[in-house]
Amino acid sequence: MWTLIVAIVVGFIAGLIARAIHPGNDKAGFIMTTLLGIAGSLLATYGGRLLGLYDENSAAGFIASVIGAIIVLFIYNMVSKKSRV
Repeated sequence: MWTLIVAIVVGFIAGLIARAIHPGNDKAGFIMTTLLGIAGSLLATYGGRLLGLYDENSAAGFIASVIGAIIVLFIYNMVSKKSRV
């Protein structure tokens, strides 16, 4: 349970950093950026566990969470652009 809380808090910060790093004009607000960052952190955590990079009771690191948030933000932008057209 503690690792899930850590992944959420790290994901919040990672989402803000991913938004600053990711190029382009994003229309997502603060709450959506936070949710995408949390999703990226959870993606990095559970993806790392699936690949055997992390133990069962450990969360992804900060850099992996930022990378996961950038991936989720990229996918979100691709999906939202297709729905706007």
